[in-house]
Amino acid sequence: MFIKKDNTLKWKWIGWGALITLVLALLGVLFFDKPLFDLINNPSCNVNVPDTKNDLCVATLVLGTIFNWKVLLIVSLISVIAFFGIKAIKNENDFRYAFVKIKNSYVFYVFLSILFACGFTKILKIIIGRARPMFADPTLFNMFSNSSEFHSMPSGHTAVAFATLVMLGMLFPKIKWATWTLAIMVGASRIYIGAHWVSDVIVGAFVGMLCADFAKALLKKINSK
Repeated sequence: MFIKKDNTLKWKWIGWGALITLVLALLGVLFFDKPLFDLINNPSCNVNVPDTKNDLCVATLVLGTIFNWKVLLIVSLISVIAFFGIKAIKNENDFRYAFVKIKNSYVFYVFLSILFACGFTKILKIIIGRARPMFADPTLFNMFSNSSEFHSMPSGHTAVAFATLVMLGMLFPKIKWATWTLAIMVGASRIYIGAHWVSDVIVGAFVGMLCADFAKALLKKINSK
């Protein structure tokens, strides 16, 4: 979204995107987070007390498990290590050759995108310190808090989902419509189960998109040398 065909970043678009995201976040905090949350959220469906008779509730919880940042980071790291090992073994333990190959592999593109999303999201969560919907006050903040109860913005699941799925959409353009649709579904699911406000998801989506674009631009630059 913020990357050109020659794999350089559209800095002007990034600036406008950041401004629009900031404005939407402020409007959410002050005006639309509470009414939209009440409209989308299902109080009977949450991680602690899931409504197993509700198929939609079960589906959202499954999405939350799949796109948990720890799960995706571990799976992508294992994939990178496995790819590296296979390439090295097939070429008589030539680790230099394997290193060159891993930098150009799709698994490494996805891994770096997820790694960026995890890092940036964690930093922003601590700095912003927004209270989760359980406090029922979208304007409540406790900046630089280490408590997960004040780590609502941005949505980590949404950021990691967009980082992963936007990257896959760039690597496999024919399925871009499916990856973007799934990423949006993950974001909506975080509101449905009461884990995040709407503006948390908006900010998370923007962070995830940026991480995917930054990862691709960086690796393309490195691999072109």
